Amino acid sequence: MLILSTIIPNEGIQTKMKDAFPELNFIYQEGWMDERLNEAEILITYGEDLTEKIIGKAANLKWIMVMSAGMELMPFKAIEERGIMVTNARGIHKIPMAEYTIGMLLQYEKKLKLLLKNEREEIWDRKIEVGELNGKTMLVLGAGAIGGEVARLGKAFRMTTLGVNRSGKPVESIDRLYTLDNLLEAIPGADYIVSVLPSTDETKDLLQKEHYKAMKESAVFVNIGRGDLIDEGVLIEALEAGELAHAILDVFDPEPLEKGHPFWRMENVTVTPHLSSKSGEYLPRTFAIFEKNMREYLKGGKDFINVIDLSRGY
Repeated sequence: MLILSTIIPNEGIQTKMKDAFPELNFIYQEGWMDERLNEAEILITYGEDLTEKIIGKAANLKWIMVMSAGMELMPFKAIEERGIMVTNARGIHKIPMAEYTIGMLLQYEKKLKLLLKNEREEIWDRKIEVGELNGKTMLVLGAGAIGGEVARLGKAFRMTTLGVNRSGKPVESIDRLYTLDNLLEAIPGADYIVSVLPSTDETKDLLQKEHYKAMKESAVFVNIGRGDLIDEGVLIEALEAGELAHAILDVFDPEPLEKGHPFWRMENVTVTPHLSSKSGEYLPRTFAIFEKNMREYLKGGKDFINVIDLSRGY
């Protein structure tokens, strides 16, 4: 059985896969090798390099393992027509993304950007007003694996946690759940609004003028999900009007954020280059998911982790 991967892991992971599945043929390369695509039964990818043309050439393809959570660039129509199984790495991002979120909220409350500026300029200013996370309310948009971990860490700082998801079903560490339809009801009580929502037809441009107007003037908005959740012009207007205090943005549409964009210059915006999910443990965790699913696949089972609903794209 041939497995093609456009992700090239370190030698340790490659050796682990070879030892775990000595009967399988793994090929790791940059880009797809047309002459081997026809043979491949399994593809391992981050997803962005797959096209309908590639799917068409992979005549024996049965399973695509996407080593990320984002799926918006996948050619789902062609995949669904062929009945190809897709699994992804949903859930592995929860630790780095939750740590990023709490770290950035602490950075905001403790005025770390100003303190670093003052340090460089040798300014001793003890009149700086710093805040606390303790006692604040955090609203998590997308209360799933990642959102639940963000809330769990928030609880360590004695925060009240609210959540929004499609179903409204309870999530551990979330004090109160809302559905997307009731988003406007949830926003006014939040000191921090954290979005981990994926990119879907339902979430594109979800936040509009009425949502920012419903926020506390002291609220902080954090987006670590997908950039197309917001209309950038609407967010800029809301920030300039003082409808919220600050925005911490790690994702944009498009990326990278272009030079000269207003976000770079705005004092009440913090920009980071889509790295909230980055971690040295990223590939070991993704290949651990692949290994479990591979064992299930070889025995002809159906108990796979993170199977994607192709009609929904997540």
